[in-house]
Amino acid sequence: MVVDADILVRMPIAAYLRECGYRVIEAANTEEAMIVLREAELKIDAILTDIESETPGGGFALAKWVRENRPHINVIMAGTPQRAAKEAGELCSEGPHLARPYDHAIVEAYIRRLLSARRKLDPV
Repeated sequence: MVVDADILVRMPIAAYLRECGYRVIEAANTEEAMIVLREAELKIDAILTDIESETPGGGFALAKWVRENRPHINVIMAGTPQRAAKEAGELCSEGPHLARPYDHAIVEAYIRRLLSARRKLDPV
């Protein structure tokens, strides 16, 4: 399955994969993909998804759903590293706090603050 809102991206990769002998299902967004994925009789081996999808959660939401409901399907996520970090951060409670390349002193100070905060909550 190829999931990408940009038809000019989705169609060529889907066509190429078909030429390689794969059966390909296309979806324009996470919602369309999940409608297809809920059809248990369909055998889907892998999903190529765009993490930068404009649908809520994008490829990350789809990957999470697949992991919980169809764990045998491999999910391949594509996108820019900057957007991936932003999206992954939005799935976490606080988001990313550090940038790469790492400043070793900043990383160590951040870890120290986390451990200190944990000790305050659980002094054992």
